[in-house]
Amino acid sequence: MITASYRCAACGRVWRAGRPRWQCECGGHLNLLPGRGFSRGEIAAGEASLWRYAAALALWSPPRVSLGEGWTPLVRREWRGAKVYFKLETQMPTGSFKDRGTAVMINHLLAAGVGPIHEDSSGNAGASIATYAAAAGLPCRIYVPAAAPRGKLVQIAASGADVRAIPGTRQDVTEAALAATGESFYASHNWQPFFIEGTKTLAFEIWEQLGFRTPDNILVPTGYGSNILGLERGFDELERAGEIAARPRFFAVQAENCAAFAAAWSAGADSFVPFTGRPTIADGIATAKPVRVAEVLAALRRSQGGVVAVAEAEIAPALATLGGLGLFVEPTSATAGAALTRLLRDGTISAGQTSIVVLTGSGLKAADRIGELLEVGGST
Repeated sequence: MITASYRCAACGRVWRAGRPRWQCECGGHLNLLPGRGFSRGEIAAGEASLWRYAAALALWSPPRVSLGEGWTPLVRREWRGAKVYFKLETQMPTGSFKDRGTAVMINHLLAAGVGPIHEDSSGNAGASIATYAAAAGLPCRIYVPAAAPRGKLVQIAASGADVRAIPGTRQDVTEAALAATGESFYASHNWQPFFIEGTKTLAFEIWEQLGFRTPDNILVPTGYGSNILGLERGFDELERAGEIAARPRFFAVQAENCAAFAAAWSAGADSFVPFTGRPTIADGIATAKPVRVAEVLAALRRSQGGVVAVAEAEIAPALATLGGLGLFVEPTSATAGAALTRLLRDGTISAGQTSIVVLTGSGLKAADRIGELLEVGGST
């Protein structure tokens, strides 16, 4: 385990990361300083979880809470004539990639002596944080959209968390959580840099599962961008240690109806660009105003990747195709399949390259909605 410091993205102030903090005193968001590097000799090979990479994680002490998160399967399937790898983050303890970041964040907060916590979420992060808080014995309150999929709300409630359903947009939910920061610690997966410290283990797993090789392309459904930032952080640490000579291209996949990064990318901007959002079936990435827009855009440009925004009409066919491959995912994850089809068709990705599609959430999260999309009817 190693120690770390934060740097404020707004004022540049550096803070030691030994106490619970979710933003700078100036109001800016915090990022962890770059890691020292990570090599294969530091892998705890007998640990079948993300804690096999504990030596690279910026924690003061060994983890106190774990549900076996990480080390998810990497499976190969044919997609439009190309052999493609799918990373099954659907197999996490709570059914989404969020457990990767939550596990590290909660263990950091426990070490820092945090008390009751609260969070805002469209569903998956709330379920993850509520579950890990329950395992850690932390009182937890989750703010969610009133229109969130019922399966996700039930999962949050089942952990014993206090569920606060907020009418309106996803941003309204965030505002409600921000207004409660005087009541308990704001354990936001979107603000807390230790969440990204957890998602960087995705890069380590992909590299190791490919036989210590770097893929050419990685496609990720993207709302706030924690997976993109985690991947960049992870591959940066591998490069610092001399384990890799080149990094993969990252493609952030968004739903066209709510695509903050696509709006900024299309405008050639390096910061947030106002846009008009609309409802989308990909609720997990319906983010109106991400926290780290500049950092995500910079990571995409450094990787020579890009942003792909898929239309609503493209999502259901991709969902069905994934299901036909034995991959049952929520609509949010299916956006990556739709993007893969487009990138293969226009030649941005070639069939001969090694491409990874990250499937971020299980179909069990939104079974009722999937049934409507695929017109599943009848009774059993």
